[in-house]
Amino acid sequence: MASVETAAEHERILREIESTDTNCIGPTLRSVYDGREHGLFMEKLDARIRNHDREIEKMCNHHFQGFVDSITELLKVRGEAQKLKSQVTETNRRLQDEGKELMGSMEELQQCRVQQRNIATTIDKLTHCLPVLEMYSRLQEQMRDKRYYPALRTLEHLENRCLPKAGQYRFCSIMAENIPRLRIQIRDTAMSQLRDFLESIRKHSDKIGETAIRQAQLQRSLDSSAQPRALIGRRRKEAAAGTDSEGHGGSPLSEQDSGILDVEDEEEEEVPGAQDLVDFSPVYRCLHIYTVLGLRDVFENYYRKQRRKQARLVLQPHSNMHETLEGYRRYFNQIVGFFVVEDHVLHTTQGLVNRAYVEELWELALSKIIAALRTHSSYCDNPDLVLDLKNLIVLFADTLQGYGFPVSQLFDMLLEMREQYGEILLKRWNITFRQVLDQDNYSPIPVSTEQEYKLYTSQFPLQDPELDKLPFPKKLPFSEFVPKVYCQLKEFIYACLKYSEDLHLR
Repeated sequence: MASVETAAEHERILREIESTDTNCIGPTLRSVYDGREHGLFMEKLDARIRNHDREIEKMCNHHFQGFVDSITELLKVRGEAQKLKSQVTETNRRLQDEGKELMGSMEELQQCRVQQRNIATTIDKLTHCLPVLEMYSRLQEQMRDKRYYPALRTLEHLENRCLPKAGQYRFCSIMAENIPRLRIQIRDTAMSQLRDFLESIRKHSDKIGETAIRQAQLQRSLDSSAQPRALIGRRRKEAAAGTDSEGHGGSPLSEQDSGILDVEDEEEEEVPGAQDLVDFSPVYRCLHIYTVLGLRDVFENYYRKQRRKQARLVLQPHSNMHETLEGYRRYFNQIVGFFVVEDHVLHTTQGLVNRAYVEELWELALSKIIAALRTHSSYCDNPDLVLDLKNLIVLFADTLQGYGFPVSQLFDMLLEMREQYGEILLKRWNITFRQVLDQDNYSPIPVSTEQEYKLYTSQFPLQDPELDKLPFPKKLPFSEFVPKVYCQLKEFIYACLKYSEDLHLR
């Protein structure tokens, strides 16, 4: 009974050894050596090994022919593999030889592609950079030619459009740094030209006013059938042509862009308009430049302030103005020249000066003119000078009235001066009458011939039928005093009426 159990135990151990990993059979073998029948187990193990050997041998015998055939096929495959290897090696060699030329062509193609890409990039950059350089070159040319308003427009286009597209280049940075300096240079140059213009028209306001007054005088003398000439009012229709995109006037400048044109050689029959004497392009140019720079208010305030200062100088009469008519004429010419310029600026610029500003200046001027004329005319005791002054004032008023300025106060002042003129005439004719009375003999005038009679009756409208019937010689019923006083009275009346001419009285 014990041997059966031992045999079963040994069989279990063998199966466990066959089915267990060799790393884990240690405990199994230990159980064998711990027992007392390990010799019997060894016999069982040898029998099992021999049994497995017989099975392996059977299996090998069964598969040996297939193994031999496989080895034979493998040997054949090895020969074919050697041939294939030789062919692959030869093909690889030829492929390498052929590939060297292809690789060279590929490298050249790659280099060409890189160059093509660089060229395309360069062309693209140049496409954006060339407009910058062209614009900057144009800007420099305009600055040299002193065309500052187009230069400012070019500068604005360069800064806002061209430079942002060009990219970050050193020359672009230099240009961007120069732009503020160029803008300041343009602004200062335009202001300098404006100052020269203001100084020039201040010096030449006398000439401008003289031309305007002469034009008004010629216009008064023209009849409806006369050849058309430059009218006073045409300035408002033609002046707008002076405000083009660059602000240039239509005539070449003299006195180095001073604003006054040279017309000394013009014939009297072709009197130019007062505005034709002045080139207003410095004003227009400076106005446009300051508008683009966003400084229009600064420019307007500066211009108005300077013109107010000039107005005060123009309205200040000379201390000896009352001595000669030429002093009054120069005074009026300067005032007319000043307001002709302001009227032209009013109608050719948009808001540089407005109607309220010009009216304010005219009201100031009118009050000072009337005060000055009242003061200086009071010193005058020559009726001829007073009459000439009155004609000059009428011409002055008519000239400014043609430009739209109200002049009713000037005519009111002329009515005041008429009383002064009448007093001066009375003083002169008082002396004349006294001389006539002192020289008269108070005896009837003897007339011996018809010619003498007609001479006296032509001097005095004597109507006496009885006297006409008397034969010569005969005596007139009055002395030399009567015809002389009668003639002087007519002269006095004519002198009084002469003053009232052109006063627009009812």
